Amino acid sequence: MSIEVLEPDKRPAAAVADHDEVRSVRTVEVSMDRDIAIPMLFDPGHSLDERILREQFGY
Repeated sequence: MSIEVLEPDKRPAAAVADHDEVRSVRTVEVSMDRDIAIPMLFDPGHSLDERILREQFGY
């Protein structure tokens, strides 16, 4: 996928990935590496909404 900044002089754009930032970009190429596996943890007893409320508001 390619993303192009239409008016870079009027609206400068930056691209950020993995904490690295590049400023004044005109085009960004985006791709996915399907060879990388990340284990996801899931707690069936608690929903994401419950976790957000607990972390943000102490419920």
